[in-house]
Amino acid sequence: METFEQKNNVNLPVTFPGAPMNPPLVDNGEDPHPSLSDWHDYEPNLEFDDTELSQTAPEPGGTVIFDEDNFSGEFDVVSEDEIIKTTLDPDNYEEQLKMVEPDENAIRKEFKRRKFIEFIGTDKHGQPIIAIYACSLPERKDLNTNIFIDFIIKSMEEFVQNDYIIAYFHQGMKDNNKPSLQFLWNSYKELDRSFKKNLKKLYVVHPTTFIKMVWFFFKPVISEKFKSKLIYTSSLDELKQSLGLNTLKVPDTVREFDEKINNSSRYTLRGSKTSLKASRSSEHIPRTHQFGVTLRFIIENSACLNCIPPIVRKCVDHLSLSDVIDTEGIFRRSGNYNRIKELREKINQGDGEVNLMNEDTHVVAALLKTFLRELEEPLLTYELYDDIVQFAEWTTEEQRSRNVKQILREKLPEENYELFKYIVEFLGKIMERKDFNKMTSSNLAIVFGPNLVWPKQAQMSLDEIGPINAFIDYVLQNQDDIYFVDINKKDGAYD
Repeated sequence: METFEQKNNVNLPVTFPGAPMNPPLVDNGEDPHPSLSDWHDYEPNLEFDDTELSQTAPEPGGTVIFDEDNFSGEFDVVSEDEIIKTTLDPDNYEEQLKMVEPDENAIRKEFKRRKFIEFIGTDKHGQPIIAIYACSLPERKDLNTNIFIDFIIKSMEEFVQNDYIIAYFHQGMKDNNKPSLQFLWNSYKELDRSFKKNLKKLYVVHPTTFIKMVWFFFKPVISEKFKSKLIYTSSLDELKQSLGLNTLKVPDTVREFDEKINNSSRYTLRGSKTSLKASRSSEHIPRTHQFGVTLRFIIENSACLNCIPPIVRKCVDHLSLSDVIDTEGIFRRSGNYNRIKELREKINQGDGEVNLMNEDTHVVAALLKTFLRELEEPLLTYELYDDIVQFAEWTTEEQRSRNVKQILREKLPEENYELFKYIVEFLGKIMERKDFNKMTSSNLAIVFGPNLVWPKQAQMSLDEIGPINAFIDYVLQNQDDIYFVDINKKDGAYD
């Protein structure tokens, strides 16, 4: 019987005893599959076949073809010359590879120019209000995230140590300045605990679907306490009522949009005069009023000892009690607004029997701030506003001492001087108990600054509130030197 090899005419190699078996030469014939009886190397193939490394690299400009079981595709190989031509200048590539550092000062200057964040006064509780205007936000392409977040934090940090409010005006938000959700989340994480804890209300004015979508995105990761602070407001009139403001100064675009959707025309532009206070002079005001009138009016119509209104003396006497003055956060925390309103109305109606002994400490403290805030003219007067905001420009101690004394002793009217001195001396007592009540001169200045001085027409800016608070802080720390001379006699005997 013929064997497979004889039948197919296959020549077997000649071997000698003890000689190693040599593999057959592979024929270049048409049959790619050798016989099963041929010699085979049964060693398993390596997972990594080094023959791949011996393949010739593709020529620049050529095409590499991948043909594997689960993947196939083509990628053009860009030539070296083309890479250099389209990305780097071969004669100047070192300069091109240098990282361009952002001009931080120029960026911050541009942020200030835009005025997208401003201090706009205090609400009915005496809490500072920070306004953020979407219509003035920088475009995303010009936005350096780290500098932007740092600018926001530095603009607000002097207010967030106490209770404060944010009013966000969404009108004017465009696609080119709309922040991403990732940016908003990163910004939220950067905020210190005091930013979140002391924020009492976050008013969102003229909300849109975008705002509600953002809120839906963040809702699962925000605390229940923070969620309760969010309030949607559809009109400026509604916002004014919530904040307890008679007037609200807003940018033109916000006012015009509000008029369009709410048919309202009662809002003044930034920098315009408020008509309410101007009209008060023509109205008949009962002589018993102590809130919302001028200091001169109170002195002429009430029993004032040394120009101190009765309600101010009552508040100070109560807050000076040993078990009250040590209250932590005195003047920082808000009192019950409804109770403050009731006491205010009773006092204006001439109820001289108002007893503060059983009142909450924060209610009485807020009542004193309310009195100062509702004076028809600030205690430090409109006339001295420009002088006070220049405080930061007085760089030496000699300049500060001389100018502050001149403002208070020579320029401030006598009745204003006496009341201001009385309040400063009382706040000095508060400062002496700072280990208990946590109220330093700086904290008191932040609380009282906006309640003692504000501009007549223009809206107070964040750039101006800093010098104002610094002025009050300086007075509190140096009151012994400033008030060394008593000017009650008005004899011009200043040192």
